[in-house]
Amino acid sequence: MVATTKIPTREQLVRNASELIPLLQKHATWAEENRRLHDESIEALADAGVFKLRRPKRYGGYEADTRTLVEVGTALGQGCGSTSWVASVYWIPTWMACQFPDQVQDEVFATEDVRICGTLSPSAMAKPVDGGVVVNGKWGFISGAHHAHWQEIISILVPPDGDPYPIMALVPISDLLVVDDWHTSGLKATGSVSTVAKDLFVPQERVLPLPVVLQGQSASKLNADSPIYRAPLLPVASASSVGTVVGMAKGARDAFFSRLPDRKITYTGYESQREAPITHFQVAEATMKIDQAEFHAHRLAELVDTKTVEGTEWKLEERARSRADLGAVVRLAKEAVDILATASGGSSIYSGIPMQRISRDVQAVNLHALMHPNTNAELYGRVLCGLEPNTLYI
Repeated sequence: MVATTKIPTREQLVRNASELIPLLQKHATWAEENRRLHDESIEALADAGVFKLRRPKRYGGYEADTRTLVEVGTALGQGCGSTSWVASVYWIPTWMACQFPDQVQDEVFATEDVRICGTLSPSAMAKPVDGGVVVNGKWGFISGAHHAHWQEIISILVPPDGDPYPIMALVPISDLLVVDDWHTSGLKATGSVSTVAKDLFVPQERVLPLPVVLQGQSASKLNADSPIYRAPLLPVASASSVGTVVGMAKGARDAFFSRLPDRKITYTGYESQREAPITHFQVAEATMKIDQAEFHAHRLAELVDTKTVEGTEWKLEERARSRADLGAVVRLAKEAVDILATASGGSSIYSGIPMQRISRDVQAVNLHALMHPNTNAELYGRVLCGLEPNTLYI
């Protein structure tokens, strides 16, 4: 299957995403209340080409580099952090689907603007059977499941002989039970529900050993010459996520400045918050932290894109630094949002004010196991000290 699609430039894709900001802001409150993205937001993302960024060109996709993901994610995050989060989550399993044999991809990408959700947590068990595996288990935090067509799952395979090991598989979302258990304080609109497999048969062609994928080895022949698919999973996943977080911080800054002209500082002599020296310090410090977060996001994207184009082997320190850059973006963005939220006053806790939502969303990101600043910094420091990483996820 060969598609002749005109590939938009990075600037066009970012402009398309930026034009969605008013729509995403309009639906943000509804999305929070309903704990999932609005259908109109999903349709708008599709029209803007967001779901084609990691889709192979032969299926009408764009095969965009990670710098494009960062900038598109940033633009979407300025409008709604949860929407950008779901988009970035779709990008990662879509890339993972491109590691499977080409006949599997033919099936998956037969759907226009296919959306693939997923996880890296091996919270299910699998046993080998004739022609494939049978999976039982439950996966949590499955962002975007409500609007997904497929899910990438991780399970522990227990072979008759040898040690158990994690596998990655692709299953139609219709084969799974979706459990509506997403009741949270942050990222509420992402619809990150749980999914359950009960005696689910998965054919062998839709199963890959996870360690192979983590090391950047693909079962696809037709994707072998495409730079974006020649990389270890974790640097790709890290670079796919950071734009969303930068966008949240920029969205907080936008929200702060939109209210600034009409605000005073209660119980003080400042009739205009804009005139207070403390405000000057706060906005300057927050903006500098956003700039620093953006630096780490762009450095991470540049590393991934350069390595994939060159096709050079990844050093252990480079892989660990990818995780460290991810953690730095998350930490700096939260610090910026905290400063701006603190400066926003008591009136900002009303549900109609974006600042309180952004503050809760960025806090939720900071608690994510793979994005936690402390976890990522420790891993980088461990490698810098000459020790082996204590995780497969590098």
